[in-house]
Amino acid sequence: MSLVAKKERYYTYKDYYAWDDDCRWELIDGVPYAMAPAPSLGHQSILVELARQLGTFLQGKRCKLFIAPCDVRLNADAEDDTVVQPDLLVVCDKSKLEDGKSVVGVPDLIIEILSPSNTKHDKLTKLNLYKRFGVPEYWIVDPDTATVTVNTLWQETGYSSQVYDKRSTAVPVEVLDGCTIDLANVFDAV
Repeated sequence: MSLVAKKERYYTYKDYYAWDDDCRWELIDGVPYAMAPAPSLGHQSILVELARQLGTFLQGKRCKLFIAPCDVRLNADAEDDTVVQPDLLVVCDKSKLEDGKSVVGVPDLIIEILSPSNTKHDKLTKLNLYKRFGVPEYWIVDPDTATVTVNTLWQETGYSSQVYDKRSTAVPVEVLDGCTIDLANVFDAV
């Protein structure tokens, strides 16, 4: 299933929150995108292992880990027209969690796991979106190549990218001091 816009008009979070259909949506600059059906078991295995490693590291710390579906409102203002549902995200500023329904503001870390239906969307649309909003660290996990591209915001001018493969046993999470991810375990989980 490809990602398609719901209708040709400008939408806000208020519209998005009122939709009652059975489809999951993301809203980027006022344009809704249908999300693909349930991900593959390989995708889910990678998600669970990343969440396990991050969750273990974050235990007892101030930062919180969230797993999709979790609404992230990147621009919570009058133009509240962008809502995404990353596969995984970490938020260290508890004030961004105060509305109790969604993350309001930019997470510290976002991780997207590629699927055949979302590769271009995650590698281009979301990469540019997250860069524009200043997401400090954005990981793109590719199950087909068993690689992770770590995009780290560099002086608010763009991302510096580093690619790691499944042989990498200590990939640093720059926004979480002392946290590393063992990709061998992540991709062996598939």
